[in-house]
Amino acid sequence: MANAVAELVFIPAPGVGHIMSNIELAKILVNRDQRLSITVLLINPPYSVFALTAYIQSLAKNNIERIRFIEVPQDETPPKLDPKAFMTSFDAFIISHCKYVTNIVADIINQSGSGRVVGFVVDILCVGMINVADEFNIPTYVLYPPSAAFLGFNLYLETLCVDKNQDVIELSNSEGEIVVPCFVNPVPTKVFPEVYKIQDGLDFLVSSCRDLRKAKGIMVNTFLELEPHAIKSFSNTNFPPVYPVGPVLNLDGVARKADESDLFSWLDGQPPSSVVLLCFGSMGSFDEVQVKEIARGLERSGHRFVWSLRLRPPL
Repeated sequence: MANAVAELVFIPAPGVGHIMSNIELAKILVNRDQRLSITVLLINPPYSVFALTAYIQSLAKNNIERIRFIEVPQDETPPKLDPKAFMTSFDAFIISHCKYVTNIVADIINQSGSGRVVGFVVDILCVGMINVADEFNIPTYVLYPPSAAFLGFNLYLETLCVDKNQDVIELSNSEGEIVVPCFVNPVPTKVFPEVYKIQDGLDFLVSSCRDLRKAKGIMVNTFLELEPHAIKSFSNTNFPPVYPVGPVLNLDGVARKADESDLFSWLDGQPPSSVVLLCFGSMGSFDEVQVKEIARGLERSGHRFVWSLRLRPPL
């Protein structure tokens, strides 16, 4: 990193999908400008997932040119996740790391000379870290791994909650449709994400959208040809600029384990476009009733599929 003249600080959320997207974007940036270096701050998860913890620890030992990884310390007794208030308690867990991030960034600045750290790039689930960047008068950009349409949908729900005093929980349990600027067609209220049908999810939504408005810009893992309507819906608004930076892909994937060879051999042998893939994120899990409904749908689809099930992580 000796030749770099500018440094970015990346802060991904402690989930494999979030960490990978941050690292892939970091690789793109350093490959495009030889003067740039990046420090990725790794937060260990608040739940016991050995594979994820081991993955984070392995990254800290990785050697990628002009990208370094630092594990962020945490309190001896960090905030625990509350199953009844999962999103807000997860946010509190992330915020508990702010003081440690402050110390790390101060050390980077002291070692490198004032002004070398030119920006923060924080994950959508780490927007509370914008306050840390503000302490150093450093601009922050947010990496938004989901779609531009989902970003617009979240902002619209926040507007309903804050500006129009709409009861979104009541709305989500009603029959009907609403017009959302980022979608071409009206959205049925019954398909609202479950997380927004409870107060904890809405509280987190309002808080995160408030922090998003402090950012210098939002980088979304999408591209204009894929979501032209959604991306254009942000034009002529007072929201920070939205930059489509995708597709940001990890084509190498996670290293395969020996006991997975049969699975990948089977997948490699299937005809093109013949296998159904369901991905619910690194924290996705379902109760028994939901699992049975999804299984029935898969069986009736007539397509080949592989489905890996797991229990909810202990909180």
